[in-house]
Amino acid sequence: MWENYLDPLVHDGRRVVEPVDDLRRRCIDVEAAALQDPPFPTVHGLDSGTINPTTFKNGLVLDVAQAAMSGCPSDLDLHRSRSLVATVHASDVTVQLPEDWVRYDEGYSRRRVLQAPRVSRFTEGVVHALALYLAESSHALEHAEAVSDLLVLDGPLYPKELLNWQDRDAELRELTHDAKPRAIVENYVRLVERFADEGTPLVGFVKNPSAKLITRVASEKGAPAPWVDDTAFFTRLLEREPDGAASNGDGRRTDQLTFTDWFVSRGGSDRTLAADGDALGIDREMNPEAYEVTFFVVYDPREDVLYKVEAPYAFAGDDGTRGPPAAVHKADALARISREEKRSLRRTFEDRLDSEELRTYDDVRWRDE
Repeated sequence: MWENYLDPLVHDGRRVVEPVDDLRRRCIDVEAAALQDPPFPTVHGLDSGTINPTTFKNGLVLDVAQAAMSGCPSDLDLHRSRSLVATVHASDVTVQLPEDWVRYDEGYSRRRVLQAPRVSRFTEGVVHALALYLAESSHALEHAEAVSDLLVLDGPLYPKELLNWQDRDAELRELTHDAKPRAIVENYVRLVERFADEGTPLVGFVKNPSAKLITRVASEKGAPAPWVDDTAFFTRLLEREPDGAASNGDGRRTDQLTFTDWFVSRGGSDRTLAADGDALGIDREMNPEAYEVTFFVVYDPREDVLYKVEAPYAFAGDDGTRGPPAAVHKADALARISREEKRSLRRTFEDRLDSEELRTYDDVRWRDE
């Protein structure tokens, strides 16, 4: 697969995956990686967390997302700031909610309500994606001036969950071009433009990659892949057998991190921002090629886990801008909404809406989560 299909991987006449430079696998000693000097003087991370979609007996469905940005070294004023988005889907067509941003916490934070476009199905997925990605993208733009060397998004470079609607049900496909989802995608486009214009690298760090583009296309080309997805393929590709070095006892070396060089991705949800994609009709101020998704994967044998790093093509061709993420965990902690906070928020909504949450078996099964 590695030698015959990825340089490039062609589907329907398009190069959907190809190396940015050479097709190479690399490795670095774990201790050497930990002890090397940080490649960037400062690193900022951004994450958003939600309470998960909640349905009430009066037909209201909502989700609340909270976004936060962290800095290394720490910036306490920046860490205090939040962007809070409550996305609401109401069964009553006459309901109209104020959607302006409102400042709170002495002006450090802001919140708003977003009324979701009406859908007959997939309501919970819609309110979740809109809340999550609006909170994240708007917070990133709000605090972009705080970033001087590197910004790491905790997750993909673009809102893939939203972009994947184009390959789902017809109702979701049509919704992708609605003004509100389109405005969220435009936030990410403007974010890429701003950071590219300033020469400040922007990357997404994907902790649970789930793409199936490579394995799916290879199977369609007559080479059935024995892996469930691309993560399984790259994991097998990057595992190393012991040759006298440290091993965990099951035939896998654990003393080195292994990783690939950068690839361009133009298939699946990444096709929207490919050079030949329509970008949902959003104006692109730079060369369309600059927005394309590039990625590499890194395998940590100590935990048998694969991670994916994404960046706009505007940065991936420059060796000097490549470096590991350093602030994701801090942003994740800042953005996380605790179990008690989730319960409190839901109780507050029940009181304000005069309607109880509609419970399901999952509420019983995961009551302690």
